[in-house]
Amino acid sequence: MLTILFDGIAYGMLLFVLAVGLAVTMGLMNFINLAHGAFAMVGGYTTVLLMQRAGVPFLVCLPIAFIVPALLGGVLERTLYRPLYNKPHLDQVLFSIGLTFMAVAAVDYFVGSTQQIIQLPEWLKGRTEIGSGAWMLGMGHYRLFIVAVCAVLTVVLQLVLSKTRFGSRLRASVDDQRVAAGLGINVNMVFLSTFAVGSGLAGLGGALGAEVLGLDPSFPLKFMIYFLIVVAVGGTSSITGPLLAALMLGIADVAGKYYIPKMGAFIVYSLMIAILIWRPQGLFTRTGGKG
Repeated sequence: MLTILFDGIAYGMLLFVLAVGLAVTMGLMNFINLAHGAFAMVGGYTTVLLMQRAGVPFLVCLPIAFIVPALLGGVLERTLYRPLYNKPHLDQVLFSIGLTFMAVAAVDYFVGSTQQIIQLPEWLKGRTEIGSGAWMLGMGHYRLFIVAVCAVLTVVLQLVLSKTRFGSRLRASVDDQRVAAGLGINVNMVFLSTFAVGSGLAGLGGALGAEVLGLDPSFPLKFMIYFLIVVAVGGTSSITGPLLAALMLGIADVAGKYYIPKMGAFIVYSLMIAILIWRPQGLFTRTGGKG
């Protein structure tokens, strides 16, 4: 039981890192970017290709898996996304879905459709068991590593958004662009930085999840619904909502697949529906938005 709980928490933390960038762009920037999973796929393939073809150590690949999608996200924000900020949400959805299918086709063409295998360092392999019987806690070393990394990222993100000058400038830019610009805030640079960091976090999540979730060209499509559930259930007012939603989703998914394999997905969606009926705006909400 404890092992299932731990695996669910690790899975949930991974989903949070994958989805938090989408929560930021949807909640703070009011932009629906369904191509978010493509940036995660870029981070995953960056890690796999660097390890397989260049022999780069896994820990060195992780910051690179953040930087590459972040740079790509920054370029796309300046060239493709920015003109769509004030367009209807349907236009944003159709545009980003189109980008997703283009990314899937490009990766399939250049890399192939085979699922990629990542070779973890020896110290991340293996398992530690504590206790015995039904209450034994078995912790995979890599999942423990994921929990630790994601916990640090969560604290850092919360501090950046709530305690730093950049966080206050972002909130001001979201609430009223004209007033923020009148106060000397470079709104375009704030949004560019936010979008790039969100894309980089997706890439880092893709790198961390390559071994747990599997990595192939269909990755953005397979996990798009999970990202949306995290954002819809958690709300977009803060980091706390998506974190709680991701943890609930991870625990429910792992427990459902273990105890009732044939109804695992049913349990996840039932939980989502119940929460949204109770809290239609998500667990946490935020007033105001980008105008």
